[in-house]
Amino acid sequence: MSRDYTARRVPKAALLTLTALALGGCVGMGTAGIGSAFRVDQTASTAPASLAPAQTTGPSAPAPRGSFSSFVESLWPMAQARGVSRATFDRAFAGVTPNERVVELTQRQAEFTRPIWEYLDNAISAERLRLGEAARTRHATTLASVERAYGVPREIVLGVWGMETNFGSFTGSMDVIRSLATLAHVGHRGTFFRDELLAALQILQEGKIARGDLNGSWAGAMGHTQFMPTSYLRFAVDGDGDGRRDIWNSIPDALASTANYLRQHGWQPGLPWGMEVVVPAGFDFSQRTMAFSGFARAGVRRADGAALPNAGEATLFLPAGARGPAFLVTANFDVIKRYNASDSYALAVGLLGERLAGRPGVRGTWPRGERMLSADERRELQERLSRLGLYDGTIDGKIGSQSREAVRRFQLSRGLTPDGFADVAVLEALRR
Repeated sequence: MSRDYTARRVPKAALLTLTALALGGCVGMGTAGIGSAFRVDQTASTAPASLAPAQTTGPSAPAPRGSFSSFVESLWPMAQARGVSRATFDRAFAGVTPNERVVELTQRQAEFTRPIWEYLDNAISAERLRLGEAARTRHATTLASVERAYGVPREIVLGVWGMETNFGSFTGSMDVIRSLATLAHVGHRGTFFRDELLAALQILQEGKIARGDLNGSWAGAMGHTQFMPTSYLRFAVDGDGDGRRDIWNSIPDALASTANYLRQHGWQPGLPWGMEVVVPAGFDFSQRTMAFSGFARAGVRRADGAALPNAGEATLFLPAGARGPAFLVTANFDVIKRYNASDSYALAVGLLGERLAGRPGVRGTWPRGERMLSADERRELQERLSRLGLYDGTIDGKIGSQSREAVRRFQLSRGLTPDGFADVAVLEALRR
């Protein structure tokens, strides 16, 4: 029997544009989680379940070029190999068409295109703090239980929840199957979304959620803390003891699953994610990573006046360059980035959590009056760094960790302050 899944096609221009883009997604921020994004801004949300190789079926293939309905039908042998019945497969794709809006949304990634202070203003808004305080009080028992079980501080779990869906205010209303099928069909990120789509079919086959309720972000992330389907299959847990892993409707399940995800990706109990610090005049910014004791000997002190930890290692993070606030971040900061691979996102999670734990906000001053590079200038900066052999990433105008490291290496080569900040001065130096 012929199955006509759709008669519509994603516009050719969108397909051509998509292959050069990184994806974003957190529903709460419109940036990540994927809920928030990726440069990929990978999250439990966009990150594939990465402790073990993601299950794939068959060799990697080039981006599909045929019709959407033909592409969908080509998935059947792979779905069948994963235990998906024909009835589940047909029910999942009944009436599904490509969603051109999903293709357009791959171009939006606030973590990499907005000044960090604007991103944080939105991430730690008065309204989000109000909702977070209410969530912390209402779910205090659950948060304490999750912290005891997984060793992840409750404020970090709250920070992720707040960033992903504004504490459950909006978990996404887009059809996950449709979104994933659209991204898989255009070949975005190779086979990543194809495999997420197959995992979503497994979730339906196992009866974890009804087909009509399988909604989430435009990038396919689901539930209160925006898990991608592969992350759900590997890291979701039963937090309320009812025998189900319901990240869509059970807050205990969602929060425990988030803590489990972070712990399984290397969260170290007792180690802070980071802290704001004050860097002394004359500090050697080439000393970027060392023991806390080394930073203390160099005159770096905590902004809140407390002592630096006695043990452990940290990296100096200057999200707005040497003229803005400074932070020492640890291996646990990198674990947060396994949820969403954006420095801005990880910093927002940490700082939001700090505020919800009753601690003060950032004390340093952001350089809000400084002119930021335009999108074209950011692309030019990346192109010039690439020509010098310092940058081998995508020329997309999105300034993430890879771009900042390339800037830092350039600054070191020119005797400039190696703070990694992509500003007008760096671009002008590259032009000379």
